Amino acid sequence: MTLRTIISYILLLTALAGGLASCKTAKLSDAEEKQRIGEYFEAAAIYRKVYAKTKPVKRDLRGYIAFRMAECNRLINNTPRATSAYLNALRYEYPDSIVYLRAAQMAHKSGKYTDALKYYDEYLNYKPDDQLAISGIKGAELASEWKKDPTKYIVRRMDKFNSRRSEFSPMLYGDKYDQLYFASSRSKDKEAKTSAITGLNNNNFFLVKQNEKGEWTAPEELEDAVNTEFDEGTPSFSPDGNTMYYTYCAQDPEGNRTSEIYVSSRSSASWGKGTRASIVKDSVTALGHPAASPDGKYLYYVSDAIGGYGGKDIFRSRLIGNDFGPMENLGPEINTPGDELFPYVRDSVTLYFASNGHPGMGGLDLFKATQDSTGKWTVENMKAPVNSMADDFGITFEGKKEKGFFSSNRNDARGSDHIYSFEYPTFIVYIEGLVYDVDEYPIEDATVRIVGKDGLNEKAIAKKDGSYKIELERDIKYVMMASARGYLNQFFELKTDPEEKSETYFVDFFLSPISKPVVIENIFYDFDKATLRPESKQALDEMIKMLNDNPNVTIELGAHTDRKGTEEYNERLAQRRAQSVVDYLIAGGIAADRLEAKGYGESVPKTINKKMAKEIDFLKEEDVLTEEFILTLTPEQQEIADQINRRTEFKVLRTNYNLF
Repeated sequence: MTLRTIISYILLLTALAGGLASCKTAKLSDAEEKQRIGEYFEAAAIYRKVYAKTKPVKRDLRGYIAFRMAECNRLINNTPRATSAYLNALRYEYPDSIVYLRAAQMAHKSGKYTDALKYYDEYLNYKPDDQLAISGIKGAELASEWKKDPTKYIVRRMDKFNSRRSEFSPMLYGDKYDQLYFASSRSKDKEAKTSAITGLNNNNFFLVKQNEKGEWTAPEELEDAVNTEFDEGTPSFSPDGNTMYYTYCAQDPEGNRTSEIYVSSRSSASWGKGTRASIVKDSVTALGHPAASPDGKYLYYVSDAIGGYGGKDIFRSRLIGNDFGPMENLGPEINTPGDELFPYVRDSVTLYFASNGHPGMGGLDLFKATQDSTGKWTVENMKAPVNSMADDFGITFEGKKEKGFFSSNRNDARGSDHIYSFEYPTFIVYIEGLVYDVDEYPIEDATVRIVGKDGLNEKAIAKKDGSYKIELERDIKYVMMASARGYLNQFFELKTDPEEKSETYFVDFFLSPISKPVVIENIFYDFDKATLRPESKQALDEMIKMLNDNPNVTIELGAHTDRKGTEEYNERLAQRRAQSVVDYLIAGGIAADRLEAKGYGESVPKTINKKMAKEIDFLKEEDVLTEEFILTLTPEQQEIADQINRRTEFKVLRTNYNLF
């Protein structure tokens, strides 16, 4: 129903050579001639009248008319009428198996996938190797799955851009992507020329701009010379923004014309009158849907040139100044026996295009093709909700962002195209946390370094409150290290979730000082013995990790008892307990010469630090838990003080182990 219909489905247009004189009485020959010269809208109307006048007993004639009427409606994108006419052709046993393929395609395009599969299977009885039918079956089967499990793209109809007419092939423009060109058949001119092909006004270029707030304004028709009384559409721009390539379809009463690629230059903020691109010398080969590559080296486009793979294929030509190199077909990985249309080149290895030849959801689907280092293309359907059972095509991206616009005739009873926006949600993964000392006080200016298999190698400096924050990627393994002057390093390994969602991981580091003893929490022994209890395993395993994280450190393991018992007994018990810890660490792979066991017994009572003073209300910072001090406390407080004195600590002896 638009310029894209003309190019997409027929491309090879013949002249609207004055047309036939309007007949008062509808004749089959008139409809056939209208169809021959490409006036499908008018041909379909005449066929409909002739079909109504033809008696049902004339089954062969009715089947013939119904099929021809269906073809015309298909080509002007009137799917409901095309579907009805194909079914009538089947009812009257039209003698060509192609009617089953067409009925399948119309059912597919209407989202009636069960009916589509039935007709595809029937067609394969006649043409068992037909790739369009095989691909159609695969697409109809996949479509239901894609609808049930859509991608995370957010698609919205852009009512601010759209009208009751048709809009298609949007193209973003400008360094900030704050301008959008598209073609539309809307017109304020009540006497605007109506196409006998589509029954609509010819298309002109419209422009939408963003205001200072980033809001899109209302579309305005270009008053530049690039717009004419004929059809213009599918714009693409050179990297410098000064050249527009577009599709042009003229109507010439003097001779045959076809769709062509035209070029317009920008001067004084307006687009000049277009001139024909000299890609081919003849006037028969149809060309359309130009797409300039971002590097300015190639122009991609669609053609029905001889030697293709069937239907319309995507080609490219090297841009050589104002000239064009030879036509280069993109090959069978891209092109199929169906139609490949509306290419969009995102970068040197990524191409987007529309196709009804690859497995899809119905009509034209949007596909992403990625080229590897050997030149091989991998083609991927963009699935729902970007694709639908209708025609989806003409995509444009906002630079490297996964957002932009495309055109679709979904949910439009007349089959008119409209502009939709799309955006893939931005999923952000962070890791954040705190770098504290073992007493849980912030270590200002501590460093957190993170290295990932994605190539990330970043260093974050902790803030005054000890906090840090680093952005990560999904489904990647990372290794982190927190360090600070005067403290032992601490490592952490993280594997981010592959699921597409925003997520924040929290990892806090507690660094041990080099200059003073550190209590190893949660070390437990059997009563009055040196045997380590099972619940000590986690703390001891963390100790092994700390020593492995700091391979140049040697330490002393010191065990302390409370005041109960003789000094000699407590010292011997403490020595055995310290040795039990050393033995566990050695069994865990730590070299024996990195470890010393020291039993202090009750000789070094604990000095209360700031953290402990906050947690225990009857103790103050710098209190020393000697026997004399403890005896001044209540019995309950004495038990707590004795428990604090019963501890296992480590302190760093050297930091240059195996360095020399």
